[in-house]
Amino acid sequence: MTIMTATSSYAYEPILERIAEEIERTPGRGRPADYIPALAACDPRRFGMAVAELDGTVYGVGDWRQPFSTQSITKVFTLALDLAREGDELWEHVGREPSGNPFNSLVQLEYENGRPRNPFINAGALVVTDRLMTRTGDAAGELLTFLREESGNASLDFDKEVAASETANGDRNAALAHFMASYGNIDNDVPALLDQYFRQCSVEASCADLALATGFLARHGIRADGSRLLTRSQAKQVNAVMLTCGTYDAAGDFAYRVGLPGKSGVGGGIIAVVPGRCTLCVWSPGLDERGNSVAGVAALDRFTTLTGLSVF
Repeated sequence: MTIMTATSSYAYEPILERIAEEIERTPGRGRPADYIPALAACDPRRFGMAVAELDGTVYGVGDWRQPFSTQSITKVFTLALDLAREGDELWEHVGREPSGNPFNSLVQLEYENGRPRNPFINAGALVVTDRLMTRTGDAAGELLTFLREESGNASLDFDKEVAASETANGDRNAALAHFMASYGNIDNDVPALLDQYFRQCSVEASCADLALATGFLARHGIRADGSRLLTRSQAKQVNAVMLTCGTYDAAGDFAYRVGLPGKSGVGGGIIAVVPGRCTLCVWSPGLDERGNSVAGVAALDRFTTLTGLSVF
């Protein structure tokens, strides 16, 4: 099977350059994630953006080749890897609805019997990582191998400093995992699961790497080598959950402004998918109060406005 290709009707480079110029003039870039000490020192005015077409052609601007901490962006890839293995059984253990609460909230778990609202809040991501860990023995390693293969960058790796920083400040995630374990929704030992989860979140990658790695979602489940990871229906499911749940409790505003499936991380990155056309990644470390990159959301808003590319 060969990768689907499309001839772009858009000159992405001038569009990206225009966006970068507009972002540079924008005051107020938010603040880095100060609750993770290893991320607190990032310069909020850094900015990079990349667009990858279906055939792997990549365009970029600014710091688009600068590696950064992917954080929750990796939840998309872990979800896809587990969904490919167990299919709909996964959804018996994690929901598909927006939470309306902060990404590390404990509130809903108690009255929903330890079943997280969606796979992109921390509780849901812990369940997905746990299930992938059960099936592979090494969820973080499986993720890293996938990202290296899809991006074509064999040097991608975990950031040990970031993983250690998250481990040292991971009491809330430990509480989430133990609480779900009390309901039988975690299979593995919690300390081992947390080690896998923090390593998963510590992957460093650039906008170019992540735009390429996300390409299978624009190709309706087809990987870069032409093999199929997800069925077309499963790729639709992942994109749908990204649209409704991918930017924490700001998903409605993100859909309103950007109009694309997207997933953010508190390292300042956001990936986005234009099904059948291209994938994007933008990075700027300054966050808003909900944990999303201020400049990143603004840049994606401008991209869909200037190109007319959205799912609506």
